[in-house]
Amino acid sequence: MVPLTALWLPIVLAAVIVFVASSVIHMLLKYHNSEYRKLPDEDKILAAMRSANPQPGLYVLPHCTHKDMKSPAMMEKFKQGPVGFLTLRPNGPPAVPKFMMQWFGYCLVIGFFVAYLTGRVLGPGTPYPAVFRVAGCAGFMAYGLGGLSNGIWKGQPWSSVIKEAFDGLIYGLLTAGTFGWLWPR
Repeated sequence: MVPLTALWLPIVLAAVIVFVASSVIHMLLKYHNSEYRKLPDEDKILAAMRSANPQPGLYVLPHCTHKDMKSPAMMEKFKQGPVGFLTLRPNGPPAVPKFMMQWFGYCLVIGFFVAYLTGRVLGPGTPYPAVFRVAGCAGFMAYGLGGLSNGIWKGQPWSSVIKEAFDGLIYGLLTAGTFGWLWPR
């Protein structure tokens, strides 16, 4: 068993490495750009939404309760469409620095749990391949598998889900490599 205090460096460094890798993926490689489409007649839709003044949050279209779901009127709404989920943020430009800080904090949290799990399963002096396997599996589960539920329940395109899972594999491997490299001897 390895205490978390002995793993602070791989936790922080893995978070930094994943943060940099995600920046490269999203700012240089840009293979996610094709997933974000523009609504047809966007100006008209935005004007209609502004007049309704929806608050930030998650919306389901068309909205219904479980009780109403099978009613003929609701079935007709589903048939006519559109059907989906809509996430609205507060008005104003995207708060990119805030999002980046939250992402880095998320990477630290994942690093903490990878360290916790790996440190409980393996002892000091464990060979690199064993550390890599455990930390990599935990890292991939954290970074790569959570988004699958969005493809199942929220209708996110599977091409997007698979790209996010691929990113998660990269982040998990980078985390694994960092933990294997800096594992206490």
